[in-house]
Amino acid sequence: QVQLVESGGGLVQAGDSLRLSCAASGRTFSSYAMGWFRRAQGKEREFVAAISATGRTTYYADFVKGRFTISRDNAKNTVYLQMNSLKPDDTAVYYCATAPTGWGPTKDYEYDVWGQGTQVTVSS
Repeated sequence: QVQLVESGGGLVQAGDSLRLSCAASGRTFSSYAMGWFRRAQGKEREFVAAISATGRTTYYADFVKGRFTISRDNAKNTVYLQMNSLKPDDTAVYYCATAPTGWGPTKDYEYDVWGQGTQVTVSS
């Protein structure tokens, strides 16, 4: 059974940084792409970032380019999302997900397993 567990969320001020982690188990981690999505209250879930199985290719939503960095450590079965220069609009529940493919999909329907989410709140 594949499991994803996110951590690292919290309450920060605008301009601060946070690093989210997502630990995976139950699947050969290094063979699968990983992604981060978020859902703000009252809004649809949206793509944030994705990384290929090897970690060589990354994809970002336009609104986080230059501020967020996705990375993975295949030896630790963990994917990270480094978030810098946080804004109040970044407030959301952040979810990691794994896709049964080697590249990094940007559509949520391409991911088959999801974590429970971690809350990120950015105050102004």
